[in-house]
Amino acid sequence: MHPKYMRLGVILTLVGLALAALALWLGFTWAPEIKGDDWKAPEAYRILFFHVPSAWASFLAFTILFVGSMAWFLKRREWGWRLHVVGAELGLLYGLCVITSGPIWGAAEWGVPWDLTDVRLNTFALLTALALFLVQGHRTQAQGEDMRDTFATVGMFGFLLVPLTYMATRFWQNRHPGPVVATGEGSGTTLDPAILQVLLLSALAFQILVIGHAMLVWSAADLEVRLNRAQMELDARM
Repeated sequence: MHPKYMRLGVILTLVGLALAALALWLGFTWAPEIKGDDWKAPEAYRILFFHVPSAWASFLAFTILFVGSMAWFLKRREWGWRLHVVGAELGLLYGLCVITSGPIWGAAEWGVPWDLTDVRLNTFALLTALALFLVQGHRTQAQGEDMRDTFATVGMFGFLLVPLTYMATRFWQNRHPGPVVATGEGSGTTLDPAILQVLLLSALAFQILVIGHAMLVWSAADLEVRLNRAQMELDARM
C-alpha cells in the first residue's frame, strides 16, 4: 500500500477515536435520562452509545471479510485475501467490544448478563467465534491455496450470520430489545432526539474508525509480506 494511504489510515483512525470520545462523553454527560417504567436500570442505557455502534462497526468489518473471501475464492485476487484477513481481525475486535459491553448492560437491566435462549445474542456470539477461528487459523496454519480456500469458504458462508443476527429481533424477539432507530413500523425512531443525535454521532465515529483501522491493518499486512520476501531473498543468498 502506498505510504499516503497509510497516512490517511492514521488520520481516519485518529478522527474516529476523537469523534468516538466526544460521542461517549456526550452520552454520559449530556444525553437525557430515560424515563418510564419499561427500564429497570435507566442510567445503564448509556453504555449503549458504545455497544450499538460497535455492533454496526462489526457488521462493516464482516462485510469486508465477505467481499475479500469472495474475491479470493472466485478470482484468486491477492487483494481479496488481504481484505479477508483485515475483515476477520476487525470483526473479532469489534465483535469482542459488543459481547463484552452487552452483558454489562444486560446484568444491570435484565439481572443476568446473557440469555442462552435469545437468538440475536447467540448468533452474534457465533459470528465473533467465527472471526476468532479465522484469526487463529491465519496465524497457526501454513500458508497455501488450500488453506486460503478453506478459510475463504468459512468467511463466505459465515457471513450469513450477519443478516440473521440483524433480523433476529424482528422474528424471534426474546430478551434482546428490538430495533429503535429503524423500527420498520413507519413511525421512525422511538428515541429522544438528543439520544438519537449522540447515537448517530457515535455510529459515524465507529464507521470512520473501522475504515481507518482497516487501512492500517492492510498496511501492516503489506509490510509483513515485504519483510518475508526480503528474508527469503536474504536466505537464498546465504
